[in-house]
Amino acid sequence: MTEYEAYQEHIRYTHDTYCRIVIRHASFDAARMLAARWKREISLEYLTEEKFVPLSAIDEYFQVPDYGETYPFSVRGQTILLDSCSLAAVLARLPEQTQEEIFLYYFQHLTQKEIGEQSGWTRSTIGRHTQ
Repeated sequence: MTEYEAYQEHIRYTHDTYCRIVIRHASFDAARMLAARWKREISLEYLTEEKFVPLSAIDEYFQVPDYGETYPFSVRGQTILLDSCSLAAVLARLPEQTQEEIFLYYFQHLTQKEIGEQSGWTRSTIGRHTQ
């Protein structure tokens, strides 16, 4: 066996050993992560029997909203009627500058660049506020 072939064989064995170690540690990490997830997981039987929580086939998130009731939200001297009480409450708690940015982006359909030019902030800052 020549020196070059011996060197190639050494490189191959070294690489194989490195790969085995990496794969073994990755499997340890995955097992540790699964074990931690299983510790935090609460069984469905425990929730239904111990806590007496009735299971329901109806999910409130998928119910058709009642559009008969509207909630006002005022910004920049204009009042917008929203269908969601929780959305109106959250928007009212935001700082005035952020309220204006959301109004311009979602209701006036301005681009982030146009809003940034009006407010003096960068496009990326406006993007963080409106997303």
